[in-house]
Amino acid sequence: MAGRSRYDNPFEEGGTDEVNPFADKATRGAPAAQSSYSGGSFYTTQSRPTPPSSTRLSPLPPEPADFYNDFSSPVDIPMDTRKDMKTREKELLAKEAELSRREKDIKRREEAAARAGIVIEDKNWPPFFPIIHHHINNEIPVHLQRTQYVAFASLLGLVMCLFWNIVCVTAAWIKGEGPKIWFLAIIYFILGCPGAYYLWYRPLYRAMRNDSALRFGWFFLFYLVHIAFCVYAAVSPSILFVGKSLTGIFPAISLIGNSVIVGIFYFLGFAIFCLESLLSMWVIQRVYHYFRGSGKDAQMKREAARGAARAAF
Repeated sequence: MAGRSRYDNPFEEGGTDEVNPFADKATRGAPAAQSSYSGGSFYTTQSRPTPPSSTRLSPLPPEPADFYNDFSSPVDIPMDTRKDMKTREKELLAKEAELSRREKDIKRREEAAARAGIVIEDKNWPPFFPIIHHHINNEIPVHLQRTQYVAFASLLGLVMCLFWNIVCVTAAWIKGEGPKIWFLAIIYFILGCPGAYYLWYRPLYRAMRNDSALRFGWFFLFYLVHIAFCVYAAVSPSILFVGKSLTGIFPAISLIGNSVIVGIFYFLGFAIFCLESLLSMWVIQRVYHYFRGSGKDAQMKREAARGAARAAF
């Protein structure tokens, strides 16, 4: 221990010759110098077997210098020329001018229609299947909205009366009254519902919206026919129509002796037609008070005289 340096390795072999495993084959084949270190009873000095030469892999051929950066063949990317850009710019300007012209034309037509009192009526009621235009809150004046709502309720009431009439007449047909009254009830429903809308409800709606005296007159004419029909259906005498095709008081009395259920159905129909008649009378009274109070009767006379003079000349 006295002759060693402080940096000496006590496990280092005594010789200075070292074996390099990466040295050349010829160099590795040369006999190495005998080490002076015995290594104890378990130390052996047998040399390791040399691997056969057949297991060595042949090196890959070198890759070309431009393998990953091949710039020899340029990519031809078509670029818009200055002439094409000007052509496209002219086309866009022409389309913009056409859209501006159409917008001005539509705006001019809408203004002309508004000055003439023409309103574009889009179908919005009922919401699940729109078939008519109906927007009282936005188009009818506030002081007339209640009357218009009640008039609309009378229209729906008529639809309900005619539908219940079909149910009652069907029950009477099942009890042996014949198919003729059923076909008449279907005709009442098919003609009555759209006829009521087009003949008196829509004229009243437009009269309330545009304050037209002639449309008020049209409404009064056909609404009186509507009231007369409701009163006649509530009584239902066998004069004009086949008596049991309408659920009036007379058919109800005659049928309750044969079938209690059918008789009750007819009495309910009689009650519904009575309520519809009373509601319709209230509507025509309110509309008539507004018509007279606002001076529409004199205006209607002037418009009628003016129309007659225009037709004469």
